Amino acid sequence: MYRTSQMAASILVNAIYAMKNFPITLVNTLLSPLSFLLVITLASHGRLLSVSVGGALIMSMISSGIGLQGDLSHLKNDFKLQDMVVSSPTTASVYIVGMAISEIVYSIPAIAVLGILATIYIHTTVLGVFQIIAVMVLMFSFSILLGFTLATITYDIIQSWAFSGIISTLMSTIPPVYYPITYIPMPFRYAAYASPTTYGAELVQNAIGFAHLSGTAFMVDWIILIMINVVFFIIAVKKARWREV
Repeated sequence: MYRTSQMAASILVNAIYAMKNFPITLVNTLLSPLSFLLVITLASHGRLLSVSVGGALIMSMISSGIGLQGDLSHLKNDFKLQDMVVSSPTTASVYIVGMAISEIVYSIPAIAVLGILATIYIHTTVLGVFQIIAVMVLMFSFSILLGFTLATITYDIIQSWAFSGIISTLMSTIPPVYYPITYIPMPFRYAAYASPTTYGAELVQNAIGFAHLSGTAFMVDWIILIMINVVFFIIAVKKARWREV
């Protein structure tokens, strides 16, 4: 019961408050994924519409997770909330889970719009739907872990914004998230695999029938995504500074 109340407090502070008092902030959660979707769709004359919708779903997860970095940094450095939480019985795990859920709540309008577009333009099987959802969960988990770790080592909200902008660009705009990796000429194609989102995008594109992965490539993509989450979980646990030293 105590943990539930602490998580609910995080949602109220980090999501409900902003959504209620500053609804204009919700526009950003919609514009980021939809703008790239529109550009790619227009540039491809509609041929990449389903791929772009899938990419927008991935980007919404990455943006939500990375957005946690700025929120945590703001609450930690400007309001000293983390100092108060540290001095309370609340653990780091309860705090981060509550804040992570708040990011999902904050992103509900964008996810709802993208979900409607996906229902209309993405034609796949029930198994494909579950695969897309699983990729979104892994992408969100990875970005949350990364955002939490960076938030604990940044000292100013401006620094956090810089990190967020760089990471979002490297993870969701430069890699082949909104388009197939085959559109990247060799040998630059290999560099795209440095981003975790490339593997997620391949799996989503495979689920909607746009890309056709071999059985080996399919398994490798899943294994890499899972291992990336495991690695960043270990980093978050071992390296993140929960208490100031």
